[in-house]
Formats: sequence, C-alpha cells, structure tokens
Amino acid sequence: MATKKTSSKKTSAAKSAKAKVPTKSAVTTKKTTKKSAPRKTVPKRPTTAPLKKLTPEARYKMIQDAAYYLAEKQHFQADPVAIWVEAEAEVMRQRGN
Repeated sequence: MATKKTSSKKTSAAKSAKAKVPTKSAVTTKKTTKKSAPRKTVPKRPTTAPLKKLTPEARYKMIQDAAYYLAEKQHFQADPVAIWVEAEAEVMRQRGN
C-alpha cells in the first residue's frame, strides 16, 4: 500500500504541475511594434557666457589697442582714421554688436 500512496502522490503532483502550466490559448501574446532607428545626436553648441556691457572707456581702450596693432601691422604707413574705423568694426564684430 505504501507504494501506491507514493505513486498516487507522484500522479497528483504531476497533475498539479500540469494544471499550473498555461495553455497556448490562455497565454496572451504581446504585439510588438517595429522599433525605429535611434535618433542622431546633434552636438550641442558651446555655451558662452553673456558679454558684459562695455563702458564707453573700456570700449575706447579696446578700439585704441586694436587700432595700434592694425597700424603696426601696416608699419604705421596707413591713414589713421581708416585704421581707427577698421579697429571699431573689428571690436564690434568680436563683441557681437
């Protein structure tokens, strides 16, 4: 009788294991969507600190220095007014004004 009980235990264990396994009809399938290609990353522009507003004296000094270096480049032979105007334009371009 002991062997029958163990075999009946095995049978009932096997039955319970089969009962736990879901059938195909009970399992719901997940709909898969086609994954798109990863987005290309655009390199970020370097952030620059906002430029401080120039005082008239600081602006004049920057133009004066630029004019000196431009005149030196031309061996002090060019028209000083033309050099000053060019220096003003260069300083404004560098400052983004």
